[in-house]
Amino acid sequence: MNDLGEKNKLRRDDYYYRLKQEIEEFLYDEAELLDQRNFSEWLDILSDDLIYFMPIRRNVKFGTHNEKENTREGYDISWFEEDKWTLSKRIDQIHTGKHWAEEPLSRVSRMITNIQLQNVKPTMQEPCEVGIKSRFLIYQNRSENECNTFYGKRSDILRLETGVWKLIRREIILDQNILMAKNLSIFF
Repeated sequence: MNDLGEKNKLRRDDYYYRLKQEIEEFLYDEAELLDQRNFSEWLDILSDDLIYFMPIRRNVKFGTHNEKENTREGYDISWFEEDKWTLSKRIDQIHTGKHWAEEPLSRVSRMITNIQLQNVKPTMQEPCEVGIKSRFLIYQNRSENECNTFYGKRSDILRLETGVWKLIRREIILDQNILMAKNLSIFF
């Protein structure tokens, strides 16, 4: 059986589809919060022990992709290797109105798709933690002629905290390895 078949062994029953819909709604609501620049509300859906990581992608020799294509968390330089506190400081800076990379503020549209539940702990009937994979397309426009498009994949982990889903981990994999954007001031 291929890797996808091995990893995605969740039974597709009523519990699965109800949970998938709940997770999809969480991700769509999150995208709307960010698109509407409700950054403080977005922080509320992040767990206090959040890990927010986006490696730098490299062009590597055939056969070495698994080991060398992405920089490693905790070892190499990355685009982002942040926690909730760091993200809150980025948001505080944007809210000053004097953040050169976001003055004027960007107009951003996020599309989240191909949402797949990867694993559920402890059980599908009583989930406390859910691993998710998804794809994204983000369009950013700033000033008159600054336009950026980002494509990629996300691996997220959500945890149920006092009855509310919170994001505890996000790994963002951009399909670009060279970024033409002048900055990375948006959130993925």
